[in-house]
Amino acid sequence: MAMNNREGFIWFNGEMINWADATVHSLSHGLHYASSVFEGERSYNGTIFKSKQHTERLFQSAKTLDFTIPYSEAEIEDAKYAVMKANNLTDCYLRPFAFLGPDALGLQGTGVGVNTIIAAWEWGSYFGGDKMKGLNFTMADYKRPSPDTAPCHAKAAGLYMICTITKNKATAQGFDDALMLDYRGYIAEATAANIFFLMNDGKIHTPTPDCFLNGITRQTVIELAKTLGMEVVERHIKPEEMANAVECFVTGTAAEIMPVASIGQYTFTPGATCQKFISEYDTLVGKA
Repeated sequence: MAMNNREGFIWFNGEMINWADATVHSLSHGLHYASSVFEGERSYNGTIFKSKQHTERLFQSAKTLDFTIPYSEAEIEDAKYAVMKANNLTDCYLRPFAFLGPDALGLQGTGVGVNTIIAAWEWGSYFGGDKMKGLNFTMADYKRPSPDTAPCHAKAAGLYMICTITKNKATAQGFDDALMLDYRGYIAEATAANIFFLMNDGKIHTPTPDCFLNGITRQTVIELAKTLGMEVVERHIKPEEMANAVECFVTGTAAEIMPVASIGQYTFTPGATCQKFISEYDTLVGKA
């Protein structure tokens, strides 16, 4: 169903309005210049997982893009649960976002008003299908940019343009997604998920997030690994090192934890480690 053709309510600049009425002007600054930040969150059994951390990141992202969300973090926290209640949702995906409006359309965003919106809807698995079958990835053409060329630690809309292009190309070729390298040629992430490898040394290896988003689910998995007694090595990983990987999985709020079966010429066998992380994560978030 199209996103504009749904029943329900959206929190729009402090008011709960009908879903179909939550529209913005076509000359909004955020639409033309990507002056927009957002979060993706999931609620399980009525509790938004790590809600406060997501809200804190939303505000930090806005600060990085040089605009101020005109509500307190506490107000956004309350509004998220109000949206769930208005839509009679307990297990759902939430999308809080903020962007500059139509007050001015020049490149400079100073003094332009900020719209703040929260929507929620039911959404199952991001990739769908049988998890343990594993995803098949290709290699992306675009690379994650250097941190001195883009605000890589903000969850900003503009940073996802190359992800959309990459995802479109990958699925058109029959793949589930693509692996992006960073500007130096090291492994970075998938188009909307962080990546982990179980290497043949028995340790979990994951790229250092120095030029891409250090995902909240990524951080959660690292915490889980420690409780499971598994060592996590954060480092720069060369693509050819995937030949030494036994298992591979990606993480994200939408993706949750998904095993990967292949990336280009490299293959992996989704096994006990992937299954263990999925089980532990599901228990942690209270997934039915």
